[in-house]
Amino acid sequence: MTKPIILTGDRPTGKLHIGHYVGSLCNRVLLQNEGKHELFVFLADQQALTDHAKDPQTIVESIGNVTLDYLAAGLDPEKVTIFIQSQIPELSELSMYYMNLVSLGRLERNPTVKAEISQKGFGESIPTGFLVYPISQAADITAFKANYVPVGNDQKPMIEQTREIVRSFNHTYSTDVLVEPEGIYPENEAAGRLPGLDGNAKMSKSLNNGIYLADDADTLRKKVMSMYTDPNHIRVEDPGQIEGNMVFHYLDVFGRPEEAAEIAEMKEHYQRGGLGDVKTKRYLLEILERELGPIRERRLEFAKDMGEVYRILQEGSERAREVASQTLSEVKSAMGINYFK
Repeated sequence: MTKPIILTGDRPTGKLHIGHYVGSLCNRVLLQNEGKHELFVFLADQQALTDHAKDPQTIVESIGNVTLDYLAAGLDPEKVTIFIQSQIPELSELSMYYMNLVSLGRLERNPTVKAEISQKGFGESIPTGFLVYPISQAADITAFKANYVPVGNDQKPMIEQTREIVRSFNHTYSTDVLVEPEGIYPENEAAGRLPGLDGNAKMSKSLNNGIYLADDADTLRKKVMSMYTDPNHIRVEDPGQIEGNMVFHYLDVFGRPEEAAEIAEMKEHYQRGGLGDVKTKRYLLEILERELGPIRERRLEFAKDMGEVYRILQEGSERAREVASQTLSEVKSAMGINYFK
């Protein structure tokens, strides 16, 4: 019996932070270890170039760093196919065919695209490649006939657009070649999109408000101790707010089930007064170090042999291309343009 297929990935625009970790990486490792699915994980370098075309070196450097983060977090290339998007030219060809099935207005209405255009401040100078990246994403997903796509909650509109493209293609060409995917979203709602250390809704390199999997112990400590809490909680005895307090938000995300009662008591204590920010931050630091320390050590080990890291990527890309090539052949046959077969 064929295993259901899962596809997911990341834009390589820098090292991965703990928002990526709780939002997607943990889920991927869990799915991998269950062994019930065939899993493809890719580095979306072409998608990253849609807003980094004039700074390709950032993408090039990030390929190695993101792969190190993958391996350190627990992805096993013996169980998962890890590949680079640009090394699969079939994806670009699929995108070209799908573009003819999607209107410009539909792309502009995509909530995720609209939000990112606003965040990036493109104004009237939106790169065409950026605007059409939902179509490229649909090509990525459908090339591997993915049944499931683990993503953050903010990506729901992207999955829906892929489903629309699949339905449109299959209906237009009277076929069932393409598979309509379903999204897999974080069960921990607080981890769906982890806010930055400063309370900003987005954790990102550009805002300098993230904790990275590659951060050493001292950097982690400094970042945790600088986290945004309650600006009105000036004295220890003052009652404090836990809403919007990043320390308690992160405790909800990273605390284990057996620690829930202790965290609940800390929240109550903080709200009535008598619990200082330093103590809560030290408690969070212990929890984060427990989670991130082993990842940091594994990452350092993998980084000693980058040749092996790129060998993993090359072999994964070769395997992925075989699969995508078969899908493309089926797509062209359905369209009637596989002229020489």
